[in-house]
Amino acid sequence: MNKKLVGLCSTIALTSVLSMGALAEGIPVLHISAFSGPTSDVGQPYGMGVADVLKYTNQNGGINGNMLDFESVDYGYNAPQAVALYKKAMSRNQLVALQGWGTADTEALVGFVAKDKVFTMSASFSAHLTDPKGTSERTKSPAPYNFFYGPSYSDGCRGLVAFAADDWKKRGEAGTPKFVHMGMNHPYPNAPKESCAAYAEELGFEILNPIEYSLSPGDFKAQCLSLKDGGAQYAYLGNTGGSNISLIKACSTVGVKTQFLANVWGWDMNAFAATGEAGDGVVFVNSTASWNDAAATAGFTKLSAISKMTATDDDYRSVHYIRGVCAASNMVDAMKVAQMKGELTGTTLKDAMETFVNHVPAGLEGVCRPSTWTADDHRGMTEVLVYQTRWNGGKPSMSRVYEANLPRRADWLGW
Repeated sequence: MNKKLVGLCSTIALTSVLSMGALAEGIPVLHISAFSGPTSDVGQPYGMGVADVLKYTNQNGGINGNMLDFESVDYGYNAPQAVALYKKAMSRNQLVALQGWGTADTEALVGFVAKDKVFTMSASFSAHLTDPKGTSERTKSPAPYNFFYGPSYSDGCRGLVAFAADDWKKRGEAGTPKFVHMGMNHPYPNAPKESCAAYAEELGFEILNPIEYSLSPGDFKAQCLSLKDGGAQYAYLGNTGGSNISLIKACSTVGVKTQFLANVWGWDMNAFAATGEAGDGVVFVNSTASWNDAAATAGFTKLSAISKMTATDDDYRSVHYIRGVCAASNMVDAMKVAQMKGELTGTTLKDAMETFVNHVPAGLEGVCRPSTWTADDHRGMTEVLVYQTRWNGGKPSMSRVYEANLPRRADWLGW
């Protein structure tokens, strides 16, 4: 692991992003991100990816010649602060789009963005945001203006459970495998708890009582002892990488042999670097090419150019950065479609996004996965790519080990 692995922005680069507001009178976009707070380990690279795309778009002709008037703001993973920032931005100008972050704040804003008709793309993959018309009885409320790039937390967890079922079969062991959900009692880790447990039960798992641990790094030895005593062969990690590092290190010291299944924000090569050999074998959800794999694709030329908005060369970027690039680039493509048809508003942008079928952002072929959104279903992706980190005697690597192509079941919409 060399010094380029971490791929986090420098203080200078971060300052430049946070000060990029009111560029010109143009298309108003608010970008709320977690550059600080308990999820900043992944919020920072994702937010940088979004901001780099917005800046790159303006430097390359904007939206058919019209510039994005955007502001990137750190809200510290504080949901009330996100709502206040949104209201303040709306009081200055009618937003066309919002690029957001967390589950608690995104779900808190669902009613506001629907009423104000503001296109919203977040880094919350809560399944509640996938039901635009509120047709599911499990949906908290209709989310007609909400989108995200990648499988929902629920589908991501279902994909991990499918991997676990296949893994258990390959082991050839007798008995019923045990599955446990782990994470903070918070909207983000809780989002897939019930839906994933239901699917795990369908596949023949025994479901154990959830184990809570904080989103902030800490001493999790007690949780690891509970995990060991419970005998779960498979544990879903619902938190981000920062706290998962602490958990996996602690579990290694007490001899836990559980197969850890991390959510899309729960693991990457940076987290692996921090845990070392203790992180050998962790599997996690991914929805993009890795930086090294992307280098061999047609889309790397554009990815590299976007990255150089804040990097001096082709320094390693985490999958979270690339995910931010893919999310924002889908929005930019939809903006161009909407404006070519007429006035660009939150509604016409939403309508344009709902025409995308197996869409890959222009110029990012091989980097971003295809996405499909419709007016009735905002599950952009039901394909779940499962990656695994391996220590390899001190030569760490990550590679895809499983792919779950989940059915688009009606009873899973919004759940």
